[in-house]
Amino acid sequence: MAQKPSIPKGTRDFGPAETAARNYIFDTIKSVFRTFGYMPVETPAMENLGTLLGKYGEEGDKLLFRILNSGDVFSGVDFNTYMDEDGKCNSKALSLKVCEKGLRYDLTVPFARFVVQHQNELSFPFKRYQIQPVWRADRPQKGRYREFYQCDADVIGSKSLLNELELVQIVDRVFSLFDIDVLIKVNNRKVLAGLAEISGFPDKVVDITVAIDKIDKVGLEAVKAEMRERGLDDAAISVIEPVLTLNGGVDEKIAAMRDLMGGKSVSGIVSETGLKGLDELQELFGLISAAGIVHDVEIDLSLARGLNYYTGAIFEVKAKDFQIGSICGGGRYDNLTGIFGLPDMSGVGISFGADRIYDVLKGLGKFPDDVTTSTRVLFANMGKDELVYILPVVRSLRESGISCEIYPDALKLKKQFDYADRKSVPFISITGGDEVQQGLVNIKNLSSGEQKSFGKDDIEGMLGFISGMPV
Repeated sequence: MAQKPSIPKGTRDFGPAETAARNYIFDTIKSVFRTFGYMPVETPAMENLGTLLGKYGEEGDKLLFRILNSGDVFSGVDFNTYMDEDGKCNSKALSLKVCEKGLRYDLTVPFARFVVQHQNELSFPFKRYQIQPVWRADRPQKGRYREFYQCDADVIGSKSLLNELELVQIVDRVFSLFDIDVLIKVNNRKVLAGLAEISGFPDKVVDITVAIDKIDKVGLEAVKAEMRERGLDDAAISVIEPVLTLNGGVDEKIAAMRDLMGGKSVSGIVSETGLKGLDELQELFGLISAAGIVHDVEIDLSLARGLNYYTGAIFEVKAKDFQIGSICGGGRYDNLTGIFGLPDMSGVGISFGADRIYDVLKGLGKFPDDVTTSTRVLFANMGKDELVYILPVVRSLRESGISCEIYPDALKLKKQFDYADRKSVPFISITGGDEVQQGLVNIKNLSSGEQKSFGKDDIEGMLGFISGMPV
């Protein structure tokens, strides 16, 4: 029996129309990256597992796709050494024995590895963009895939908050071009670290951030329950809870948080780290105000961004008119390259989720009408003599940037018209024997029905008609 074709859950095929739409997303984002001086790089799909492990937190490590070593990897493995007292296999330890590589989880950690490995070839601050797929062994659901593209921009080698502003400007420009109304949320991991300090559990900052990062998905009560499970007591939670429900504008939130970080919380603890984070937020929002950002930007003190490597400003972007979760996110990381032997190299980056942006554009009907139109003019095949006649015309139009196609077979015109209709080709040229004798080329606008004849060498006239300019 023939095998039924299928693809793994959490992955998708993209046909010509979908691929063209995705390329529109990539090209738009690339164009904005380039206007801000970012240069492209690429890294391998797989990295050494040691490069990836420990960079994304406990939950992130669980989502890494591991790649089995080549050959008979299980020969010579003493499985007894990987069994616990209950007779269950320690699969995590075993995987480290038989897997040396893994598919990349994101583009930031590979970028940090790239910077350290190529540091003598780069000029700092170094600004790069990277558009490639990543893989996560996640549970597939709406807006969440196991294979998806990320579109990243990072600047490394500078601690200036101008870099954070620039990323906000990039986000603002990209979504203006897409005509998507978004909310840009900003927080600072130093503020979250300060929150852990004033709660009396400075060593629980990771536990706190992992828990509160889920507040939009599970709600406040579930977050409080998880914090209890992670070892925080009710007194600590009573310090944290008011922060998660704090209302008001930027100035009001910063002022309220200054009081808490300055010792006016229930615990009475002062956090210099938290106050430093508030200083950075205040400076950043001053720059944002001066830059004239179009989209709404707000402080969200519950925003945590679950990745452990963030140390400063963190960002998250959500579409206002389409429910799908965050479509862009990022933040400041001070210590990531230090893991690979290059300390004191601060960086900040942003990542656009191309697949979610695709879903938003499609759901809102925001793709331009001509995005999926690959052919502008279809030349009907009227026979061998006519084919020889139109070949130079087709070549000239292509050289002028017009996508043209010649129907390959001299079939009935109805079939050729049907083909043009299925591909949404806007113009068709039917140039038969009479036109050949007169030295003409006919072009018809299939939408309006308007038809014009041009001299064979009147390429400018054809271009004007095809582009909608007066001829």
